[in-house]
Amino acid sequence: RIIDRRQPGQPPHCLLHYFKSNYLMFIDESHVTIPQVRGMYEGDRSRKVNLVEYGFRLPSALDNRPLKFDEFEAMIDQVVFVSATPADYEIEKSDQVVEQVIRPTGLIDPDIEVRPATNQVDDLIGEIKKRVAANERVLVTTLTKKMAEDLTEYLTEIGLKVRYLHSEIETIERVEIIRDLRKGEFDCLIGINLLREGLDIPEVSLVAILDADKEGFLRSTRSLIQTAGRAARNINGKVVMYADTVTRSMQEAIEETNRRRKLQMEFNKKHKITPRSISKEIVDIIEREYHSDDVFADIVSEYTQSYRTGNIEELKKVRDKIKQDMLEAADNLEFEKAAILRDQLFDIEKKIGLYSKVAH
Repeated sequence: RIIDRRQPGQPPHCLLHYFKSNYLMFIDESHVTIPQVRGMYEGDRSRKVNLVEYGFRLPSALDNRPLKFDEFEAMIDQVVFVSATPADYEIEKSDQVVEQVIRPTGLIDPDIEVRPATNQVDDLIGEIKKRVAANERVLVTTLTKKMAEDLTEYLTEIGLKVRYLHSEIETIERVEIIRDLRKGEFDCLIGINLLREGLDIPEVSLVAILDADKEGFLRSTRSLIQTAGRAARNINGKVVMYADTVTRSMQEAIEETNRRRKLQMEFNKKHKITPRSISKEIVDIIEREYHSDDVFADIVSEYTQSYRTGNIEELKKVRDKIKQDMLEAADNLEFEKAAILRDQLFDIEKKIGLYSKVAH
């Protein structure tokens, strides 16, 4: 603020000041972006207040901040909100809404079926086996991390190839898991929040929503519609909501999906379009490039293979080898290589603990 010669409380300069009047702004994924913009000011301020009060920062630090939401709104001229599930704010602010419900592939939104939650796990097992027989994949969403872990463990014990996706998984490993699901190295992916990007998988023909009648963020109308959309890339796409009662959110999600299905089917019939599943190449990402050294590359490759097969004894051998190479790298003053090997060692220890838990 002092360098900018701004008065206390005056908005900071930002990229939006660069644009002249009558410019057009596109806000992608607006149902997520707008709340983030709305919360930026308070988040920044709450972090700095104590630092200012106890003398670690000058009071002027409070003015080195993001825009308040009303300041942001004042700088918007023309805006297009882009979202599959626009929130009330976008709807209220829009002069007109343009829907894009027709897909080039002719695919229609998946059929949604509600089944009792009482025997949801047993019913789910049967549905997974049907998809496995057809060489298709399954996404399952639960409400809690504990339930996801327990379900993964149980399904693994009865012989199903299942993995669990959670927020602590690194981005690269997340990509590897999704790739492995597409390749058929396992058949069912279980998670809590399946709304994140990267889960548009053409091979997925079933999305199972456990405890769909438990109201909350992950079971809101918008979340249910988005979660159901994960099955919209496959011609055999289907959604099963397990619930003992049909909540308002469920009913609205089902009605909206059926409305879209009707429009899509009418369009296909009128234009003689035959729906077809999306064809999407499975790209093998480069194995984690920790080091160009051939010996180290072999270690990573060996670790990756052992991790995928779930062979705990092989994992332990690789762990010992990584530890030995880490110490040697440190002795040779190759600290970057040693640090990377250390991280790899921590990672493999977690995997060993996970497989030991499943084995017991």
